[in-house]
Amino acid sequence: MSLRSKDTAIDEIVASCHGDLRGAVRALLLINEHLETELAKAYAAAVDRGLAEREGSVLH
Repeated sequence: MSLRSKDTAIDEIVASCHGDLRGAVRALLLINEHLETELAKAYAAAVDRGLAEREGSVLH
């Protein structure tokens, strides 16, 4: 993602929160928490299916 597109994304997120920077940060933290949960589920599924190795994980 280019710097310009990152700036545009930031502007859109802040605008969607009606200019409330705390609200925008709160929304991003909630989204990040959700993504971390999904990632943990993906890792668990990979382990269950034997896709992760003991010493060098296939998933990073």
